Amino acid sequence: MEKEMIICGDEKIKNPWAQFMDRAYMKEGLVRKIIYDSWIRSKDYGIDPFVDKIKISLTDKELHERYECCTQLTKRAKPFMDSLNKIVGSSNLIIRLTDKEGYVLDFLGDGTLVEKYGELNLYKGCNVKEESIGTNAIGLALIIEEAIQVVGEEHYCKIYHNWTSSACPIRDENDNLMGVLSITGVSYEVHPHTLGMLMAAAQAIENELKLEKSNKQLDLANKHFHAIMESISEGLICTDNEGIVMDINLFARRFLKMKEADIIGKNIKSILYKKDYKKIRGSMSGCKKMEEEEIYFKTEKGRTDPCIVDITPIKVLASNEIEGVVITFKQEKIVHKLVNKIVGAQARFTFHDILGQSINIKSAKNMASLAATTDTTTLLLGESGVGKEMFAQAIHNGGERSGKPFVVLNCGAIPRDLVASELFGYVEGAFTGAKRGGHHGKFELADGGTIFLDEIGDMPLDAQVSLLRVLETKQIVRIGGHEVIPIDVRVIAATHKNLEKEVERGNFREDLFYRLNVMPVSIPSLRERKEDVSIFADYFINKFTKNMNKDIKGIDKSFYKALKRYSWPGNVRELQNVIQLVINMISDREYITKNNLPNHILEKTLLPDIELDENLYSLEDMEKMAIIRTLKITKNNLALTAKILGIGRSTLYRKMDKYLIKSVLK
Repeated sequence: MEKEMIICGDEKIKNPWAQFMDRAYMKEGLVRKIIYDSWIRSKDYGIDPFVDKIKISLTDKELHERYECCTQLTKRAKPFMDSLNKIVGSSNLIIRLTDKEGYVLDFLGDGTLVEKYGELNLYKGCNVKEESIGTNAIGLALIIEEAIQVVGEEHYCKIYHNWTSSACPIRDENDNLMGVLSITGVSYEVHPHTLGMLMAAAQAIENELKLEKSNKQLDLANKHFHAIMESISEGLICTDNEGIVMDINLFARRFLKMKEADIIGKNIKSILYKKDYKKIRGSMSGCKKMEEEEIYFKTEKGRTDPCIVDITPIKVLASNEIEGVVITFKQEKIVHKLVNKIVGAQARFTFHDILGQSINIKSAKNMASLAATTDTTTLLLGESGVGKEMFAQAIHNGGERSGKPFVVLNCGAIPRDLVASELFGYVEGAFTGAKRGGHHGKFELADGGTIFLDEIGDMPLDAQVSLLRVLETKQIVRIGGHEVIPIDVRVIAATHKNLEKEVERGNFREDLFYRLNVMPVSIPSLRERKEDVSIFADYFINKFTKNMNKDIKGIDKSFYKALKRYSWPGNVRELQNVIQLVINMISDREYITKNNLPNHILEKTLLPDIELDENLYSLEDMEKMAIIRTLKITKNNLALTAKILGIGRSTLYRKMDKYLIKSVLK
C-alpha cells in the first residue's frame, strides 16, 4: 500500500529545541507539528531530555520468546535488510527491525556502533518506542503508522542530536501493524534518498508477507530490489570482486545507450578507460570508498560526458571480504546545475528592473534588448557603478538561455596568475596546491548558460590567448590536462576601460577585442542622465525606509536639486550608498533636505539655488549659466570651477570655448 513520506525540511531546529526545553513551549511553525506534538507527549511521559544513557531491554529469555512470535516478520525482512545493507554500504549506519511494541528484533550494519553507543538502545531486545526514549523515528512510525525521518535536534533527548533515523512501518496482509524497519546513523552519513529506499524495502517486505508459496519469495524479492535500483535517479552499477557486472539500473543503461544483455556478465573495464578502471580496482583492493571521482565511460559512439562517481566496496559481514562494488554516478553537468542552483549562480534581473526614463538609458536598454534576442558575444561598456552586471543579467534572462546558469567572474578581483585556472579549471597535480581531483572552471559551470566576464580589460595577456581560443572553438582544456571538453556558453564581457586605447598600449589583444566587440552596449553614467537621479533617489529612499522601518515626513526640493548638481563619479552605486547613509542618520517623522547629505556632496554643490522655468531654458543654456555662475563664485579659478562642476579641466576649457565664455569674462 502507498505511504506518505514525511521528512525534515527545517535545518534551523536547534534553537527551537533549546527554546522548548527552557520554556516548555515555542512559537508555532518553528518545527513540524508532528515533532512538536511528540515533544509534548515526551514531556508528559516524564522523560529526561538530558539523560546520559537510556537502557531499556528484555532478558535473553524474553527476547527469544518475542522473536519466536515474530518469525514470519523477521524471515521475510532479513533478505531486504541484507540488500539495504549492501546498498548503503556505510560503516556508520545500522539497519534495525522492531516489533509493533518497539522492541528491536534484529539489526545489521556496523557492529561497533552497538558496542560504542550501547546506551542509545541500538541493540537487540532494547525498546525504542516514544514512551521509552522520547521523540524518535521508530517511535513516531509506530504512532502515526507512516514513514518518517527524524533528524538531529528533532529528537527529544539530547544524546540523539548527532543522529538521523529513517523509519517505515510494516503491515501484514490485513493492514495490521507488525513492526518497523529503520536505518540509523550519524547525521552526515544519512542521505535524503535513504527514506525512499527504506519505504521501497518495507513495501517489498509487505508484499513478501502476502505470498503463500516459498518458491515465489526469492523472485519477488529480486523484483523489488530491482525496482529500488531502477527508481534511483542516478546511474548504478554493481559488480563482483572480479569486476564482472552483476546489475545495472535504468538510468545507467539509458546513459550508456545499451541493454542489460550488452553488459551483464561482462567485465566493467569494457566500458571504462584504463585510468578509470584502475580507480575501481583500487577501491576493491584497498576496501576503501571513493567519492566524487571524475571518470568517462566508453560507448559505441565514443566517450561520454564526464561523470561524478562514488565507488562503494561491498563487504561480507562474516569474513569482511570484498564481494564487489556498487558504482553510482551522475553526469557532471547535472551536478554543476545543482551547484549553481545552491550557490545562486542564477540571473535575477530583467530589463524591467533597470530604472530610468532618460533618452540615454532607453537607448542602452534598446540595444541590450536586441543583444538578448541573439546568442552573440556582447561587450558592455561603462564606468564603474553604472549597473553593467544588471544589464548582463537582463540580457541573459531576455534570451533563450533564461533559467540556465549565469556565472560571474570579475577578472580584476582575483590574482592575475589565477584567472586562467578560474576560467578553465585544472587537473589534479597541475601545480603546487592544486586540489585533489582537480577543479572545475567557470566555463564548465556555465555550460548551457552564460558567463559574465566583468572587468575584462584587466585580464592578463596569456589568459586572453586562451579565451580567444575558447571563443573560436567552443572547447576548453583544463590547466595541466589534455582532455578537450566541449562547452556551450554565451559570453558577455564588461569593462570600464577604453579597450581600443588598451589595444594601442599593448595591454589588450586586438583580435580578442574584435571578437568581443561584436555587439557593444554603452551604458551611460549617472551624470549623463541627471533626469534619472530623482527616480533612483525615490527608489532607494523607499527601499531603505522599509528595510530600516523608518517613517519620513517628506522630501524637500533642495534635496533633489543638490543630488542633481553632484557629478556622481561612483554612479548609481555611489548614489545608493549616499541614500542609505541619509536614511540611517535621519530621525522618524523628519523632512529630508539637502542638509542631510554628507559634507563631501554639499561641498561640490555650492551653486546658489536658481529658479528656472524649464520651458524657457534649454539644457545648453542651463549648462552655460552654471559655468558662468561658478566662475563668478570662484573668481575665475578654473581648477576649482571644474572640481565643483564635477568635470575635468580640459572639458571645462572645451565648454568655455563652445559657449564663448572667455570673451564674456573679458
